[in-house]
Amino acid sequence: MAGEVPAVLAQEAIDAAAAGGYLLDVREPREWDEVHAPSATLIPMRALSERAGALPEDGHILVICHSGARSAAVTEALVAAGYPAVNVTGGMVAWEAVGGPVVRTGRAGPRP
Repeated sequence: MAGEVPAVLAQEAIDAAAAGGYLLDVREPREWDEVHAPSATLIPMRALSERAGALPEDGHILVICHSGARSAAVTEALVAAGYPAVNVTGGMVAWEAVGGPVVRTGRAGPRP
């Protein structure tokens, strides 16, 4: 990694999302189906290049995954492309651990 990836702690991300910040979830749909933040937008990491036009260009993009590894890679790529992105340190694991709001659909596992 060339430099340090911009990051925020889970509580900061929760507060920013509650204030209208753009929360980008880069996990797979099956992970999303299990649990996700209610204000998040799902764009799986593998689909991001083809859907980059859907991202806001103003305001921070809060990037989240399960534990923070995929979102760090996505954040690094978005920052390199000129987007104001920050990684949510610890991902959904940390989000839930500090009491962030979640939606559970009960549809965990492989999708048809």
